[in-house]
Amino acid sequence: MAMGILIRKVHMDCPLCDKTHEVEERKRFATIILKDEEITYEERFYFCANADMNENEFETGSMTNANLQNARNAYRIKHGLLTSDEIVAIRENYGLSQVDLARLLGWGEATISRYESKAIQDEAYDTMLRLIKDNPLIALEFLKKNTVKFSVQKRADIRTRIVEQLDSYGKEYLTRQAFESEYADFEEPSDANGYTILNVDKIEALISYIAENVSNLYKVKLMKMLWYVDALSCKLKGHAMTGMVYRHNTMGALPVGHYSLMNLENLNVKEEESYNYDSMLHIYPTKGMDYSILSVDEKKDIDKVINQFKNYKAKDIIEYMHEEKAYIETKPGDIIPFSLAKEIREF
Repeated sequence: MAMGILIRKVHMDCPLCDKTHEVEERKRFATIILKDEEITYEERFYFCANADMNENEFETGSMTNANLQNARNAYRIKHGLLTSDEIVAIRENYGLSQVDLARLLGWGEATISRYESKAIQDEAYDTMLRLIKDNPLIALEFLKKNTVKFSVQKRADIRTRIVEQLDSYGKEYLTRQAFESEYADFEEPSDANGYTILNVDKIEALISYIAENVSNLYKVKLMKMLWYVDALSCKLKGHAMTGMVYRHNTMGALPVGHYSLMNLENLNVKEEESYNYDSMLHIYPTKGMDYSILSVDEKKDIDKVINQFKNYKAKDIIEYMHEEKAYIETKPGDIIPFSLAKEIREF
């Protein structure tokens, strides 16, 4: 029997047994050497039950390309680089073609096409992409610098799209800057951040996703659930999901910059009075939140945490966390290393 998890059964012409029948589409984790480094990624393949045991698997051309892309993106995630999907999202956000974005940044015309399909960008190029991703003002500066590369009409069209982004940019940019500034000492992958660079877009989507599935979600409980999501990701995948850093607090793990975190513009947080007249932060789902930044596997890990704790009260999840090795072996104020966090109990 072929290894891997069954995804679906497909009726097709099988190249192994030369018959038209149902074959199984499966997935599993595989390894590949990229840039002299072994990378683990999700691989999909077809399994034919009629074929010889020594040759009962095959891939289509498109499946092979998708598997290679998964491998490249796994490398990118491991090294804190934008994935191909994130590069596509930057381009589409500004309404640019691959050639337009390459020209905007002053690169060769085929560069973006390669990064979206078959090549891994180096850190310098990744930094430039992040600059315009997070700040349309910088995109506008690039347009001015490389203005001669566009026709008058094309330049005007691109400028209009950038200006549209500026309209919604102001407050969100300021709140992000405040939160990100708290992570100035954690800009490199390390045991403190679970070998993941801070990803605010993913954090916003994660919080809204949890709020959609957990009723009466308040800050104290959310902070613990975020830690468990990152800890579980580190345990199962070898790296955290969000890039946040957590400190040992009396009530459990608390992210660095948690006050700024709750002020992020794309979160739906309301201050409400509790029964004892203290104010509490109630987190609701964000209308129209784009969850595509969360992969299928990431959602499965998040769902595990939600299923474990959705019915816990704040004091219950605090008490549960106090029994974790990561909490017991750290002191108040200490950063909780993910080498300990990934040793969370099974659930």
